[in-house]
This record gives sequence, C-alpha cells and structure tokens, in this order.
Amino acid sequence: MKKPGLEPVVWNPPLPSESAPDRLPTLRTFPLPGSGPEDVLVAADGSVLTGVDDGRILRLDPETSQVTVVADTGGRPLGLEWLPDGRLLVCDAEIGLLAVEVNRGSERVPTGVPTTGLGKVETLVDQVDGQQVRICNNASVGADGTIWFTDSSARFDFAHWKGDLIEHRGTGRLLRRDPDGSTSTVCAGLQFANGVALNADASAVYVAETGSYALHRVDLSGSSAGIREPVAENLPGFPDNVSLGDGGLIWVAIASPRNPIVDRLSPLPPMLRRAVWALPEKAQPKPAFEIGLVAIDPADGSTVYNLAGTNPEFGVSTGVRERNGTVWLGSLSANSIASFELTDL
Repeated sequence: MKKPGLEPVVWNPPLPSESAPDRLPTLRTFPLPGSGPEDVLVAADGSVLTGVDDGRILRLDPETSQVTVVADTGGRPLGLEWLPDGRLLVCDAEIGLLAVEVNRGSERVPTGVPTTGLGKVETLVDQVDGQQVRICNNASVGADGTIWFTDSSARFDFAHWKGDLIEHRGTGRLLRRDPDGSTSTVCAGLQFANGVALNADASAVYVAETGSYALHRVDLSGSSAGIREPVAENLPGFPDNVSLGDGGLIWVAIASPRNPIVDRLSPLPPMLRRAVWALPEKAQPKPAFEIGLVAIDPADGSTVYNLAGTNPEFGVSTGVRERNGTVWLGSLSANSIASFELTDL
C-alpha cells in the first residue's frame, strides 16, 4: 500500500509536566492467541472481551485463563462497548462501526479452528455526512442506544495512522449515531480523535486528542453543545482510549510517553517531518513499550492518578476499564491483556 503524502502543520507542543508519575502496581498478565488487544470490555459474568489485529473478538475467563473466539469482524477491531440489545459495539478501524453478536457460538483457540457458528456482524456506520469513516476508533453508548464515536483522521487509514500524528493537520471527528440510524457530526477538527466516554448523567462526552496530548469535554445540549472545553491539555503522553470508572473517574490510557524528537520537530520547517515520514517504518519514531494511565476527576479536572511502569509481557497501553475494583488494560501491540487491583494503589 502506497504511503500517503504529508502536509505538516507547524505547531508548538505544550512543555512537558515536571511532575513525576507514581509507580504502576504489579500487573497480572493474561497471554492471548493473538496480537494487539487494543481495548478491553468486562461482561456481566466477569469475563473480558477484546479484539486482536486479525479481526477476531476474544473472550477471556480470568479465573481459568481460558480464551474463546466469539466473533470475527474481518477487519481491525479497536474500541468495544455494549449496546442496549446485548450485542457488542465494535469500532473497526478498517470497516466502520459494527454491531456484533457474541453470545451465540464460540470456539476454543488456538487459531485455525473453523469459524462457523460465530456471532453475526452488522455494519452500522461506514460514512457520516458523505465522508468515509477512515479510522473508527472508540465509542460510548447512551442508555437509549445513542452512540458517540470517533473517526481519527480524514486523510490517513489505519495502516498509516502515524502520518496523522506527524502531520498534525487535525481532521478527526466526534460523530453521533441516533437509535433511528441517523448520523451527524458533533465536532470536527480534532487532532487524531480517539477515546470517548459519556459522563454519568449523559450531559457531555469526554474525547481524547492523541495528537495534542489533550482531553476535552463536549457538551451534548444547550448553547454550548458541540463546543470543546479543555479538561487536560498537557497529558504525560499520547492519550488513547477513555472510559468512565465505577467510582466516576475518567480513566485515560496513555499509549506512549511523549517523544522528544516529535516535539522538537513540530515547530520547525515542515520539510523535516516530511523527511521523517519518508523513512522506512523501522526508522521512524514508534510507541515505547511502556504503560501509562491517568485518572481524572470530572468534577474539577484534577488528576487523581498518574501512573507509569514497564512489564516485559505488556506495553503500549491503549485500553483501560475499571470494574468491580479491578483495572483492566489493553494494548496496541502486546500479546496479552493485563490487570491490577485498585486496592494496590
């Protein structure tokens, strides 16, 4: 696949915070028969669902570590949420917004088993306002079935996601799908729109801008509807998925710490970033195999937890979900998901 051209925009990143993160608690890791379990979602029975880079949706039983295949999107699943009808909502970076049955047939791994009997996959959205959804990334679902979801870039597909961050043109969108199937743009011009979380009273959503180290609040009604208000504008790295915890905290997965090379090049002539983009993939800046998490109090925007650490079996933390005292983590590139207990903080 030919690499798209780059049209970099000059910008000045905020200065990195001088405050050091707290050490991440010891993780429990769960090996998977697949790579890149980008998001995690906890079911009512305590099992954990995730999607891997070959399109399969996996279900993990944390008690036995048994893994089953419950569906296959045929694309690249990223964000996961529950729909009111019990189906799994999947943000597929290559296809769009999907509804997937995960409670019919299931088959044990390892890979290579037949996929007959797996859950039916329905495409809900693949374009909005006449524009293709190029990187469907993350979503949040209201009680009535209204879906807020992100399209990270209008210029780059998932295979070239890094180009959007290097370019910094800001073509991401926060989108909405109503229960009747109609769709609309809530706000545009986002720097690699990523994680989405509906707040407790459904009056606003929080959306992460990976390309600007920021988290914003977007009101959903009234005179300020669709307007972004900053909550955190200097996160310690590239924010990815966002979720609302049981205790009301907004959890933000930090996929990678900030890259000094990327920050230094951003205010310099665009030709320098074009040169970086022209390099072979292995020579370009890449996410560090580290773990980062931030938890924010939505009442005042204060940071409650700023956690960082490393684990040889897990890194590039892109998904986070707090349920019943356990924090679950997903990854863009690891072959496992991970967890720790809130009581260990």
